[in-house]
Amino acid sequence: MPSLFRRKRLMTVLIIFIVLVGLIGFSLRDRSSITAPEKFLEDTVGWVQTIFHQPIRLVDGIYNRTHDMLNVYEQNKVLKARLSEYKGAIQENQLLKKDNNELKATIDQTKSMRDYSPINATVIARSSDRWFEQMTINKGEENGVKKDMAVITSDGMVGKIKSAGAFHSTVQLLSGFNRSNKISAWVVREGEDQDKKHVFGLIEGYDDESGRLVLNGINLDEKLKKGDSVISSGMGGVFPPELRIGKIDEVVNDQFGLTKTAYVKPYADLYDINHVIVVDRAMETVKDSDQGEGGAEQ
Repeated sequence: MPSLFRRKRLMTVLIIFIVLVGLIGFSLRDRSSITAPEKFLEDTVGWVQTIFHQPIRLVDGIYNRTHDMLNVYEQNKVLKARLSEYKGAIQENQLLKKDNNELKATIDQTKSMRDYSPINATVIARSSDRWFEQMTINKGEENGVKKDMAVITSDGMVGKIKSAGAFHSTVQLLSGFNRSNKISAWVVREGEDQDKKHVFGLIEGYDDESGRLVLNGINLDEKLKKGDSVISSGMGGVFPPELRIGKIDEVVNDQFGLTKTAYVKPYADLYDINHVIVVDRAMETVKDSDQGEGGAEQ
């Protein structure tokens, strides 16, 4: 009985094997169409693949996009950092170029001052509440700086030494001048005869509203025009002569109609000063009858 059972099971396995081989051979041959079970099986497998493929594709797409966004974010940070460094380098280069040009102009101005002993100095401080009145430079009495010496840049006069320490000095700017601070000056008129070329006046203060120096005491008969140069006369014995101060911007009669007042725009930029020259007047000053008039210089 057991032997018969084993024979039946063996026969069943052989029949199943023969059927499978037949089906495989049948499916492998060239056919124009497939059977209904094959269609069902193929569609079933296709739907299962579709069901699993869509979520996988979605997850894969989200991962790729997230990865790309992170890469773009990192690249953006690197680019921003480099751009910031680049901008900083450009600004630093511009400042260095400006500083270099100013130093070069100051050196050139120093070489051209044959009659004076120039003392080159650098501005080291300007008080925020007195920005337009005074500043501090890095030269003092040990360098030959003394009170009331003229202070200029390559463009023109900016002020005078208000007080001098051993190694530092305070400069009173032209924009901080008032009626107690005067500079004897010449107005140089181009195209005039040599005898009529210069017109005398006194710088007496600064007009805060217009940003111009006030030149008083001009003879009523003198004809001045906009653009005429104003230089120091040197007659006061304090400031050297022929230092550039500014140019005439406007001329009006004074309130009494006895003299003229001219408003002078300074040659130098009084708000942006980095390097200056303290003018040590080495040559002897001739003190004659004009001393009284020039003595108003303070």
